[in-house]
Amino acid sequence: MKVARAIAVAVLLVVSLCALFAGKLSSPDYAFQYREVPDAAPSSAHLLGTDDLGRDRLSRTLYGTRISLSLAPIAALISISLASLIGGLAGFLGGWPERITMAVTDLFLCLPWLFLLLIARSLLPLNAAPLTSVLITFLTLGLLGWAAAARVICTEAREFRTSDILLQARATGQHGWRLLTMQFVPRLRPVLFAQFLISIPVFILSEANLGILGMGVAEPLPSWGSSLRELESFSSFSGEWWKLVPFTLLVLVVVSFQVLLSREEISL
Repeated sequence: MKVARAIAVAVLLVVSLCALFAGKLSSPDYAFQYREVPDAAPSSAHLLGTDDLGRDRLSRTLYGTRISLSLAPIAALISISLASLIGGLAGFLGGWPERITMAVTDLFLCLPWLFLLLIARSLLPLNAAPLTSVLITFLTLGLLGWAAAARVICTEAREFRTSDILLQARATGQHGWRLLTMQFVPRLRPVLFAQFLISIPVFILSEANLGILGMGVAEPLPSWGSSLRELESFSSFSGEWWKLVPFTLLVLVVVSFQVLLSREEISL
């Protein structure tokens, strides 16, 4: 397990460094169109070839990786913040606040998550500026992805509310804010971190799904989702292995997060 975790950390580190230094490893202009060589095979000038508009694939892959790996954790942080506030308070208070909150959470979980995301995204302007589309996409992911984590956090908070640790803390005079910060938050910290790790690959895959459907990050900004749109049919990449590089990176990153998450669950 230590070897698998080390490999996962190495993969995430290498991919993150490549995305960070994308301008040094490829053409700094991911939107520039080399009109004389559209849809070209790999060459010394373009290591992964060009797309159908003549844009350098390596550059777009690296910059798309930067966008996904930078903003997915931010969306996860928004989601976990909402989940900890909603689920944590519900579990800590108990009674009717918990019952109402969990009923709303269950209703939210019953809805098809991807369809709900598509509905929310379709209500927003589709012709937004590229930077605005990035913010809208990942903010929407963060605001809609809290329900599953909230249920887990609520369960942990409920167990803490009925534990002997809470009774001992109250017996020593800890109440209110001091009880919340000294006992409640440290108890939830491992669960929050595990849920945070779970959310990152989920949001990466969700953005990829939106990008494939043309509702994610707007052109000319690259993302893994927009790169995967080329793989909609087998004939589009049959015999052209370089078109599979974004998909391979996506799989490696998601699997690496899952390995780290498995390790975290074992430590819990």
